[in-house]
Amino acid sequence: MMSGAPTPDPVTRHPGDTGAATPATPRGRMDALDVARGLALLAMAVYHLSWDLRWFGLVDWPVDSSRGWRIFAGLIAGSFLVLVGVGLVLAHGRGIRWRKALVRAGRIALAAAAISLGTWLALDGQYVRFGILHEIALGSLLALPAVFLPSLITLALAAFVVALPHLVTLSFAGDSWFTWTGLVGYAPPSVDHVPLAPWFGAILAGVALARLVIGSHPWKRFAAWRAGGRGSRAFAFAGRHSLAVYLLHQPILFGTVWAIVELGLVADPAHEAFLDQCRMACVAATPGQEAACASACECTLDALLAKDKQEADMNVTFGQCRREAGLPGS
Repeated sequence: MMSGAPTPDPVTRHPGDTGAATPATPRGRMDALDVARGLALLAMAVYHLSWDLRWFGLVDWPVDSSRGWRIFAGLIAGSFLVLVGVGLVLAHGRGIRWRKALVRAGRIALAAAAISLGTWLALDGQYVRFGILHEIALGSLLALPAVFLPSLITLALAAFVVALPHLVTLSFAGDSWFTWTGLVGYAPPSVDHVPLAPWFGAILAGVALARLVIGSHPWKRFAAWRAGGRGSRAFAFAGRHSLAVYLLHQPILFGTVWAIVELGLVADPAHEAFLDQCRMACVAATPGQEAACASACECTLDALLAKDKQEADMNVTFGQCRREAGLPGS
């Protein structure tokens, strides 16, 4: 579950837009950045819902294996991390506000620990060891000095961090404890793995991007934009409460899909597979009897479910259903 938890710092509008950031205030948020976070949250919810549907066997989408889905997940995580870097410049551009930075990182770290514990209890070996919340908590502190570096140097550092896993590979006894660095040669099975390298590079890229554009004419227009429509206001609201949305959305989605399956509101994939195989075998034995075969197979499944019959009884039950459907040779 990609995992991807957005919680960049609140940001402010800059009336003069001199290029320096001003401290964030509740009334000084930038709607455009909140909407950007809200859109990223929507993409993350789409990915997680697709993962949930796959988990319950309701779809056969290769959410956890195909290259396209991996790219989609990577773009979502990367967008959140870039926004973290932008938020750091806006919140600390005039000087690091250490108390604010530490409190924020601590809050996210607690949420990350809760995610690790919850997934360990639910998923055992695939639990989240170092996911995107862990990355944001640690990376937002490590990136603070970069707020005051020249943009080109920060971009170079970002490129180095992205390339680092290809340059350095750690291998030693007990190296599994260091998979969070991204430098160990294997990744443990996990529903959300966002190691420091290469993903810290996205935060640094966000810092450099903010340093480059703040004060420019496009930035002034971006900062002055207001969310006016109902949709944009909804995305802005989600972006302002991104950590809460992240923590709540997956339990809600997963629980909803689970409830739908348990209540029988969708066909059980195993039952559908049984019916498909039964119909194919029946039609192969009695060509031209598709409708009767479908009826016999549904009758068989209903009888097996109602009577909780074992596989040994299936042939007897199917024979009875064939006769009821009027199939030849019954």
